[in-house]
Amino acid sequence: MEFKDRLKTARRHAKLNQGELAAKAGITQTSISDLERGKSKATAHVVKIADACGVSAKWLSDEIGPMLALGSSAGSAESNISIAAQPNKSFRYPVISWVAAGAWAEAVEPYPAGFSDTYEFSEYDSKGTAFWLKVKGDSMTAPAGQSITEGTLILVDTEAEVVPGKLVVAKLPDSNEATFKKLVSDGGRLFLKPLNPSYPIEAVDENCRIVGVVVQALQKFY
Repeated sequence: MEFKDRLKTARRHAKLNQGELAAKAGITQTSISDLERGKSKATAHVVKIADACGVSAKWLSDEIGPMLALGSSAGSAESNISIAAQPNKSFRYPVISWVAAGAWAEAVEPYPAGFSDTYEFSEYDSKGTAFWLKVKGDSMTAPAGQSITEGTLILVDTEAEVVPGKLVVAKLPDSNEATFKKLVSDGGRLFLKPLNPSYPIEAVDENCRIVGVVVQALQKFY
């Protein structure tokens, strides 16, 4: 089934109309309608929708595994049996481009329609809006110690605490794209330091904007 068909199946399983589902998931009825008509292909709110319908987020998103989530009871009030909720949760975040990350502050809404065609799951529950970036280049590939190789997916939390020692994504004033570096402090000043010593260290000034903190790295081999 396509996503729109799985969404309809999930909503009907929960015995909800579009308005009721929208209210439970905390989004607009128009968004639900667009998704069911295939006008919008995906949504960052898939976990909320799945929870509201009592179905698996992975099944709803990518048709992975069974439809019914463990411990779900939506649409099945006649049952007196429930399975204890598991400690691990899945959160779904979009994979965006370096240009989109650099323009993050200019976005009117975090995930506009068509924002991303690719999403990845994580057990990390973000403090704010979060997204994945695929690392390009070797500026963060170190000969020893901590190293992030090209092609690695990094999860960026835009509301995580920014402190020296953290890996961050920043927007430099002379670039339209984001940059990925380690935030360091030296002599009371902040700098963006690449893990690869072949690349220069860049000073953080009032025109440099920290987009978010990297909270997870994921290597995919396909």
